[in-house]
Formats: sequence, C-alpha cells, structure tokens
Amino acid sequence: PRQLAVHKCTTMASLAVSTSDDPASNAYSPRSTAILKGDTDAVPDANGEVPEDTELVSADGYAATEVFGGKSLSCLGYTYDDIILLPGHINFGVDEVDLTTRFTRKIALGLPFVSSPMDTVTEHMMAIMMALHGGLGIIHYNMTVEEQAKEVRKCKKYKNGFITDPFTLTPEHVVADVQRIKETYGFAGIPITEDGKMGSKLVGMVTNRDIDFVEDPETPLKDIMSTNLIKATEPVTLTEANTILRDSKKGKLPVVDADGNLVSLISRTDLMKNRDYPTASKDATGQLLCGCAVGTRPGDRVRLDALVKAGIDVVVIDSSQGDSVYQLDMIRWIKETYPGLQVVGGNVVTQSQALHLIQAGVDGLRVGMGSGSICTTQEVCAVGRPQASAVYNVAKLARRFGVPITADGGTASTGHIVKALSMGASCTMMGSLLAGTEETPGEYFFQDGVRLKRYRGMGSIDAMQQGSEKRYNWTGKAAVKVAQGVSGAVVDKGSLKRYIPYLTQGTRHGLQDMGAISVAEMHDSLYNGKLRIELRSPAAQREGGVHNLYSYEKRLF
Repeated sequence: PRQLAVHKCTTMASLAVSTSDDPASNAYSPRSTAILKGDTDAVPDANGEVPEDTELVSADGYAATEVFGGKSLSCLGYTYDDIILLPGHINFGVDEVDLTTRFTRKIALGLPFVSSPMDTVTEHMMAIMMALHGGLGIIHYNMTVEEQAKEVRKCKKYKNGFITDPFTLTPEHVVADVQRIKETYGFAGIPITEDGKMGSKLVGMVTNRDIDFVEDPETPLKDIMSTNLIKATEPVTLTEANTILRDSKKGKLPVVDADGNLVSLISRTDLMKNRDYPTASKDATGQLLCGCAVGTRPGDRVRLDALVKAGIDVVVIDSSQGDSVYQLDMIRWIKETYPGLQVVGGNVVTQSQALHLIQAGVDGLRVGMGSGSICTTQEVCAVGRPQASAVYNVAKLARRFGVPITADGGTASTGHIVKALSMGASCTMMGSLLAGTEETPGEYFFQDGVRLKRYRGMGSIDAMQQGSEKRYNWTGKAAVKVAQGVSGAVVDKGSLKRYIPYLTQGTRHGLQDMGAISVAEMHDSLYNGKLRIELRSPAAQREGGVHNLYSYEKRLF
C-alpha cells in the first residue's frame, strides 16, 4: 500500500485517447462529441459556465487528503514551498474576493492578517495600523505590566465611536496637565467638568488652540477654556452625532444628558478615520480591537488582570510548546475568571496537542513550531513540524469543534499567506513579513548604504534577557539559557499604509486564481476535494522563482 501511494502521488493520470480517425465513433457523450467536432456553441451550459466532462478531462493534481494523508499514506512533512496550488475557474473580479475571516470563535476580522507578539514587531503603533486595515495586532509582553497596559490603552483610545471614558480635568487644573496628557497619548481635546470626572456637569473644553500660545504652564484652565460649546444631548446615535460634528466644524463633540452632565465624547479625527478605514476591526463600542500575549507563570495572572482593565479583546497564551499542564491550567483559570475574554492557545502542530487545548476551552489556536525565519527550535531541540503539514492537520481537527486556527511562522510572501489559508488556516500571523516597517518598535540604521531595522526571535538570548524566557521555560529562570532564536536585521519596508494594501491585493489574486471568491469557499474546496494540490520537486521550486537572468530588480509594489 505504501508503494502504491507513492506511485499515485508521483505519476499523472492518463487521458483515454482513441485511435479512431472519427471522433463521433468514440463512446463519448453527445456534448463531448460536439466539442470534439468543433461545435463550440455546445460548450457553455445554461449559466454560461464551461462544465468539465470527465470523459475529456482527468482530475489534475491531488486532494489534500491524498497529499498529506495519514500514517499509511505518507511519512513526509511538507512546507509551503513543497506544494503548489492548481488554478480553478475564474468567474468574478479580484475586487470581489472576500477576505473576511475569524481569529477566534467570536472575533471576526476583515483581513486574515495578525501581527506576531514579538518585541521587534508589535507595540501600539503596529496594533493600531493592523486594526485600522481590518486585521489585528497582538502586543508582546517583553515589558513591565504597566508598560503593556499602557500600550493597550493607546490602541483602544486611538479610534473610538462614542468615547465613554475620555480624560477629563477640572477648571483648577493647569496647562501643564493638558500638555502631559498630550505628550503621553497624542491628543489634547479635554472636557472640563466641575469635579474632573465623567457624569459631572460639563463646564468647558480645552484643545490645542487654547494652549498653543500660553507661555505659563501653571495657568489655570478656567482662564483659557472654551465655554461656548456645541453639544449633543442624549439620546443620540453615532450617525446623528457625526452629522453635528461635521456641520459644526469642531474637533470634539461632547455628549451630555438632560442635566448637562458629560456622558461621552466624539472626535472629528475619528470621523475621518471612519471614512479612510471603513473595514477597521472594532469592538461593540467602536474602539479598535487589540490583543495581548501573556505567559503561563503565576505572575502572568496579575498581568492579565491589568490588561483586562485596560480593555483587551483577546489574550494569546504565548508558549513555544503549548501542550503543557501550565497552559491548560492557565486556560481554565482565564475562562473561570474572565468568561467573556477570548483566549487563543498554542503553539501546537499536532492534532493531539490541539485537542487538549480545545478541551480546556480555547477560542482559537496558534499553529507553528520552529518554522519562523528567526526560530531555531527545530535545529536546537529537534522538535517541531513543517508548517504546511502542521496547518492542514490541526485545522482538520479544529474545524470539527468550530475553533479557528492561525498559521504562525514560515510566511515570507503573499504566496505563503494564500497557501496557509488554503491549508485550512483562518488567519496568518506575521513577524518577519512585517518587520522593518515604520510601525515596528526600534530605530532605523544604515549598514553598507542600506536602511535597516533590528529584528529578533523571542527565543534569542537578547530577547530572553528582556523577559521572554518564560515562553520556553515555564517553571523559573534556567541556570543556562538555551537560545531557540537569533537576532538580525531586515530591510526597511516603509509604512503599513502602503504595505498592507499590497499584501491584501496579492492574497486576493491568489484566491481568484484558485477560483475561490472567499476564504470560506476555499476551505470548503479544501475539504470536499475540489482544491487540487501537487508537490514540487527542487527543480520545480527553482522554476517557480526568478531564474536565468543576469541581474534583476524585485519591486513588490
């Protein structure tokens, strides 16, 4: 049986060819006979489609079950580069391709893109830009609890519908207090209430225009605040409030109750962002979605408490090997303590690992072990799995429980994104693909005339010394740190404002070429056998890239 399976996966099925000179003499269907005679009017069906005739067309490629199979069929693990997806029939435009998906059971995203919780990839700027475009950012934990919570607040307050907890001050506060808020959070539109709290009577507003030319920072706000305010009165919808804001040409619109007490605030910049980013990932209140990573040690429970208070929507339990009693205990504790919080477990690469986490209560899974560009787990520990095989097998199980999976690692191009999704992933988590963009932490530097930015694995010695050791050692500090990652540098990729649209369009083109108009349809094709796959030889992989040129310039967009 093993030899038969290998033979089946390495040979092409033959077409039945007749030796007769008369096509009509062959035992084909009437439509097939008409096609062979050149009667092209007989080709389309009633819907204008060109249906396949099994008498003329053999089944190209192989179903995923044949490629990956079970233990009796294959003993090989495959990476993204080992496989190639065969094209399907296109009957829709590329702009019609729907990339909406789910990161967890309850969190839907407009794009299947999630930034990795690495200290050289995701802090508040990355999380904000990912959410604005319809994806999601997961803020790393290589920082103090207070610093991570602060990163969350910056993201959650960046774009809001009704801002229900704006910063408020009293008339007795001074200009220096406003400047401090502006330096920390990037805005200076502050409502002034009688006691400096929400629900108190609104008496004024202070904006940049009020403080720009004030020389004495100790000037009381009551001397400079605007008191002739345009306000909205509850009940008011977001659409009505936005209309008032647009017509008044003000930067901020306070919303008060019948007694004049402040209940919320709307920002003009938020209205503009709603226009520029219509598919942004937002929660029920209009704030951007934001996730954070935590470990499995006791101190991470204290950390999570602060993050929940800061407003996170999802927590990712960060571990190189997720199937441990430490992570299972953490998942159960989170579900008991914060039943409304979405939890993503991982990392896993086998169905057995995934089942344990699903039984513990996870809402999503993170799949990948040793496949990242800066990860050396497979080299150092001899444990892991090729990414395409890991994604397919875990997704196959998780689908039965309605748990979405995120392919984490091994993604170096839009082609890899398409392959990850086609293997059953609902999202792809990106580290190296986003590293080097303006929104990542760190400063640019030049080396040999090339503009670069630092990028390192969370398993590198540098990152472990900052706190990520608990990702690899769950019980305490190790006497000897064993690196499972490296530190390096990547070339400047510019801003995500241009880069994410490139990734989005490249992914759409991939689905279109496969004949899938949505991620959901592609997953259906994967499991019903319509999606066809072939393995690539080393020569085929070389052929699929740039070759036979003396020199060339590769521009992504």
